[in-house]
Amino acid sequence: MKKCRAAALLLTVLFLLCACTGSPRQESTPITITLKAPFQEMNCISDPEVTNVQMFLERAGAAYETATGGRVKINVRMFALTDENKAVTDTFDTPDAPDVLYESYFNMAGYVHTGRVVPLDDMISDNLRNDIDEAFWTMSRAGGKTYMMPYLDMQNILIYNKDHFRTCGLEAYCGTGTGIQSWTMDEWTEILDTLAARLPEEVHPLAMYARNNQGDTHIMSYLRAFGSGIFDDSGNFDFESAETVRALTWLQSGVSRGWYPPHPENLEMKDCSEMFSNRQLTLYNFNGSNPSLYDALDNYGFVNYPGNVATSFINGFMVFDNGDPEKIQAAKDFIRFIYETEALRDLSAGTLPVCRSVADKYASQITMLSDFTENNVHVVDFMNNSPNWQGTDSSVRSVFYPHIAALLSGQVTPEECAAGLNNDCNRALEIGRAKSTLHE
Repeated sequence: MKKCRAAALLLTVLFLLCACTGSPRQESTPITITLKAPFQEMNCISDPEVTNVQMFLERAGAAYETATGGRVKINVRMFALTDENKAVTDTFDTPDAPDVLYESYFNMAGYVHTGRVVPLDDMISDNLRNDIDEAFWTMSRAGGKTYMMPYLDMQNILIYNKDHFRTCGLEAYCGTGTGIQSWTMDEWTEILDTLAARLPEEVHPLAMYARNNQGDTHIMSYLRAFGSGIFDDSGNFDFESAETVRALTWLQSGVSRGWYPPHPENLEMKDCSEMFSNRQLTLYNFNGSNPSLYDALDNYGFVNYPGNVATSFINGFMVFDNGDPEKIQAAKDFIRFIYETEALRDLSAGTLPVCRSVADKYASQITMLSDFTENNVHVVDFMNNSPNWQGTDSSVRSVFYPHIAALLSGQVTPEECAAGLNNDCNRALEIGRAKSTLHE
């Protein structure tokens, strides 16, 4: 009986210890980090065998598992970009929630305002901070803290078919080599009018689309054509400025002047991509991430958006707080490992690596690196660190494109479009700010 009482007392003590301290992780049990990312191709100069994001992340994960002696396991989980909500947002507070996310800031930034993304400043060394341009760090911050880690960059400009220009008598506007050009607004109007008048009936001058939210970034670039910054000093949209209304008027005039494929309000980005590939479109979006064009660069020219504007799409990492401090630290250590391991850091070379050390090392091998670097002065931060940019029915992306569709279909005037954009897009920002919570 005494032995039974002693055993019972021991079990009680152990139970109380576990209740007070939580169940300790067994030393033999590895810390499993769930790393999620959308399927994307990669162009890796340092190792051509790495052709997509999954291969990059699995290689990084395997290297880190070896470096930790198996103490940490990296579980790479890929998802289709169209399934982002299902893969990320819908898994919050479940065992399937991501500990690390790798993708475009364009999609990632909204998560920062959920309060689930941890600041990363404590893992950024002085050497790494100095190796990356301050403009990238600015886009990575919220409330003065760094919540996203930049890895590689893609600069958005326009590409045009030189054969179409020559056929239409526009040889004088064809640039040389891969240099990124800038045309005045008078030149833009002359070029588009000439193309519309001289191209075959089935070929169209400029990509335009407003069927869904895919075009918000590119259309907002056009709205800067006459000098508008589209944001005011308070970070709100200012679509009703004289410069923006002028840009909306110019944009709408392109419908009657034949600049776009018929009924652009019913087209989406992939429709225009297919037309450009089939030589049915002269000017289309370009960010340098399509190496299939590199063998034929002599056939193409490059130009900034009207108003001499370019945008930047950064890909990088963020860490989520899922209630386990050990996992948070392991996730940070894993990301630091990538940046401190030369072979893994070098895999960013192919598009535009954000680390100067990588760019310098592969400068002679990265197509258009010097062109994009010189063009950085024209890059605008199109998101302006705005909350609620996408992900809900009330987000900026969701409420922006219907107004552009109405403009292109002639249902509203430029002034009416500007007023509607201001009302709905600023309302989206208000909703985002009211809900915004930053992790401390």
